[in-house]
Amino acid sequence: MPDANEPLDLLLLPTWLVPVEPAGVVLENHALGIRDGRIALIASRETALRHPSREVRELPGMLLAPGLVNAHGHAAMTLFRGLADDLPLMTWLQNHIWPAESRWVDEIFVRDGTELAIAEQLKSGISCFSDMYFYPEVASERIHTSGIRAQLCVPVLDFPTPGTRDSDESLRKGVALFDDLKLHPRIKVAFGPHAPYSVNDDTLEKIRVLAEELDANIQMHVQETACEVEQALERHGERPLARLSRLGLLGPGFQAVHMTQVSDEDLALLVESNSSVIHCPESNLKLASGFCPVERLWQAGVNVAIGTDGAASNNDLDLLGETRTAALLAKAVAGSATALDAHRALRMATLNGARALGLDAEIGSLEPGKSADLVAFDISGLHQLPIYDPVSQLIYASSRDCVKHLWVGGKQLLEDGRLTRMDEEELKDRARGWSRKISGLDAGQ
Repeated sequence: MPDANEPLDLLLLPTWLVPVEPAGVVLENHALGIRDGRIALIASRETALRHPSREVRELPGMLLAPGLVNAHGHAAMTLFRGLADDLPLMTWLQNHIWPAESRWVDEIFVRDGTELAIAEQLKSGISCFSDMYFYPEVASERIHTSGIRAQLCVPVLDFPTPGTRDSDESLRKGVALFDDLKLHPRIKVAFGPHAPYSVNDDTLEKIRVLAEELDANIQMHVQETACEVEQALERHGERPLARLSRLGLLGPGFQAVHMTQVSDEDLALLVESNSSVIHCPESNLKLASGFCPVERLWQAGVNVAIGTDGAASNNDLDLLGETRTAALLAKAVAGSATALDAHRALRMATLNGARALGLDAEIGSLEPGKSADLVAFDISGLHQLPIYDPVSQLIYASSRDCVKHLWVGGKQLLEDGRLTRMDEEELKDRARGWSRKISGLDAGQ
């Protein structure tokens, strides 16, 4: 253990400090100290200032919170942002997105799209994200150099995809990537079978065995629409979640994305297995997929996290905005104004996300010993005043424009709203180039 009197690397003095754990707590006149990339001190301002520190930073008008956790997305799909809007899910997917992916997705596409997504997420207060997309080995390189934290879900489908001929090749490459990154401090590899309707039982059984052997998570789109459930009943004679339970996939490492259709039996399976649900409200709204019953799940004891989904169906990676939508939608769905209050909404975007990804011992709350993954929100703006409950002002009266600073493992990746490791103008130029190429404006396309 380090000497308690050893100097802190950085002492932060925000107006408000929201640790998330314990729940509902807002600390005023407190400070947070960082040493060797970890939270070393949370104390009153007076006490903290007596502690030796190499750097002291005042954060007036700012709320310091755990970095946001975007628990589901498809990072490189930023380059398909706005390509096929205002369409139902299967039309959007089968007639537009899958053909576009077949035509355009390669290693360069994934490199550029993932970098664009990382930059957008950092500027939105996201310190950790989950990615399910092709060429995950390319995405891992971008994650490594950027300094952000991530769960990489190796995509698995029962037909050829960019970079793989079949599901067996996807699994072989996934295991190799897991071995390459198993000691990486910021990247965790998981399996990402696309959905029950696109992966057969034999493949799911292989994934179950590998996940158990490697102690790896599984993330999957499940019961995203009523049509998906109806077709599963016709084809398999059981609901998708029941089928996954029968095959042994559910458990603490299973992340069910969307879950807009939840029966009493589904709820019992989620509770019994301790599986997590990842709620993507804006994508579900835009694709008219349905409404995840967040409050019902929460009250039953299910861990509910939040994700933006990909920029092709959202169309942004703004988790703060997503959380506001989730809080408002939960009230309408539950028919109760007390459903998913602001403090629980912030918990869903931080600690619940970390728990879903199996990272809650490391991130998701501000506690001594945890990694210093932090975000500072400026809530001193005209549109945020007066302030009675700073967390309510953050969730209901703020946008991602109020994100000022972000640290991952104590390293500052965003300072005064500016990226410290990435060239924003270069990223914009690359994105514009892809827009010209995909829309056919470049000669020869």
